[in-house]
Amino acid sequence: MAERDLRTRIQEGVFILDGAMGTQLIARGVEPGRCNDWLNVEMPAMVMEIHRAYFDAGSDAVIANTFGANRYALARHGCADKVFQINQAGAQVARKAAGDERYVLGDIGPTGDFLEPLGTLRVDDVREAYIEQVKGLVEGGVDGLIIETMTALDELEVAIDAARSAGGGLPVFASMSFDKGAGFRTMMGVDILTAVSKMVSLGVDAVGFNCGTASLDEYIDLSKACIAAAEPANAKVQLFAEPNAGKPELVDGEATYRVTPEEFAAACANIREAGIHILGGCCGTTPDHIRTMAQTLKR
Repeated sequence: MAERDLRTRIQEGVFILDGAMGTQLIARGVEPGRCNDWLNVEMPAMVMEIHRAYFDAGSDAVIANTFGANRYALARHGCADKVFQINQAGAQVARKAAGDERYVLGDIGPTGDFLEPLGTLRVDDVREAYIEQVKGLVEGGVDGLIIETMTALDELEVAIDAARSAGGGLPVFASMSFDKGAGFRTMMGVDILTAVSKMVSLGVDAVGFNCGTASLDEYIDLSKACIAAAEPANAKVQLFAEPNAGKPELVDGEATYRVTPEEFAAACANIREAGIHILGGCCGTTPDHIRTMAQTLKR
């Protein structure tokens, strides 16, 4: 796998991730609320079409369609017994789209519940659940793992521990989701300095942010804050950013993103200028957003 050394590649200039998966599935007729992760098994051709669209747009890596493929999230769809199968299939679909030269990240999202004592989940059970997911992703052929949209430090730490212990030495990216209030904080009140310091201390290869409810200008400010938080912690850690296509608007009961590809690319150019060279998109971003961003950043 020397030709796909992700750990080395992310240190060598601009590295483009993909954009949203869920909204692309909906655009292809998948009903909201359906188990998107099961589509890796049931409708792999549709998932592969989305991955290929992002690669055609200029992505260096795609993120497997496994964001909700842990046993807790899958249980809400009656699929808790299919964790390994779904993750392996998701990785294999993305791997086939990527070929031998481009990269695949296995996606790990939150459980959707809280660990004790705030919630009912036990640390050991959650760790086992994430290890189960990681094993399926590794077996499917991912080049690295990305832990996304985390809001609580305790769950993030368990997920990182599982990724490092069961990931066979693959690179690990870790990301939290921040909102703008009195400073940037996650839903659980974690500030940027605390989040970045914790992720760095846990030995991940890249730290960053994704999702949230910020405007494009606020994402630029968030990027600068992440850079400032990471600078004293560890000069070797990489930073990445996956902003949404701006703040969503509720139209007929559905979240609508109005940021154009050109506006998104301009914001990402500012984020790159600030010092982050690993960029992708989260909710509302499309292959057109990624294409325009890639053309702008790689120009």
